[in-house]
Amino acid sequence: MPGPNVPFPPMEALLVEKLPEGERWQYEPKWDGFRGVLENDGGELALWSRNERPLLRYFPELRKLGDLLPPHSALDGEIVIELNGKLEFDAMQNRLHPAESRIRKLSAETPARYIVFDILLWNGEPIHERPLAERRKELERLAMGFSLSPISKDPKLAQQWLERLEMIGLDGVIAKRVDLPYKPGARDAVSKVKHHRTCDCVIVGYRTSGKKIASLLLGLYREDGTLDFVGHTSGIAGPLQEQLQKMLPPLLKEDQRVPRADRAGRKERTFRGTRSVRRSCARCVSTRWSRSAFATARASCGFVRTKMQRTARGSR
Repeated sequence: MPGPNVPFPPMEALLVEKLPEGERWQYEPKWDGFRGVLENDGGELALWSRNERPLLRYFPELRKLGDLLPPHSALDGEIVIELNGKLEFDAMQNRLHPAESRIRKLSAETPARYIVFDILLWNGEPIHERPLAERRKELERLAMGFSLSPISKDPKLAQQWLERLEMIGLDGVIAKRVDLPYKPGARDAVSKVKHHRTCDCVIVGYRTSGKKIASLLLGLYREDGTLDFVGHTSGIAGPLQEQLQKMLPPLLKEDQRVPRADRAGRKERTFRGTRSVRRSCARCVSTRWSRSAFATARASCGFVRTKMQRTARGSR
């Protein structure tokens, strides 16, 4: 677990439709990688995911950053991999491999970077207790040798980032309150705006959690009529939860295989804890996707066969 003086879990961001404006807000690009808190407050260097998973094993090339970090210090940032001038989330996923030899090979071929956007501790001083405006000045003064995320207080520039930087793999724009301290696990100090598209998908199955429907498995049809699994949508509550609980169980089929495209060709796989609906009874749902997830899903059902590694989130 993180050191005793490290504020944890890291701050979260509230998804909003429009960038907030005003003197209280600061803007940053939203990096498309793995969130990571780099710290040595517990006596040794560690890099923690937002779920308290140790990440240095998967990104050993980042250990050298420990030489830049004084004892009892902690930074908040994002681990990213850049290929041909573009951030590649799939390359990040490839690092989560059980074989150490595979990780060493990938770390040499596609080295990761750590982009810092906040300072939490420095030489034992709890800088996280200060407002962001002060923390940013301290970050720029103290974190020499680290790659820092750019910032701006200009909403017009932030909007340009949102519109233009998708081509290099950025996932949207983050807005942060400059007058608030670091709030572990909270969402009231940070907002995010992401690129989204909508797509009409077929419900091919669902997962349950107790008596509730936890997520819907989604499919898209190829031109030849084949239905492929492309992702899932979660966060089902309220009237929609009640409606789906009435509608979907009667449509279950005995064969619980779900179609999924992969590099080796089309295969039918069984997904643990899922229930499939009869194809003739499949229903359609309009789902909001991030643009990168939309492109990957479209590729998996079109001319390029690839695994869906980023999933659809949220439904409407």
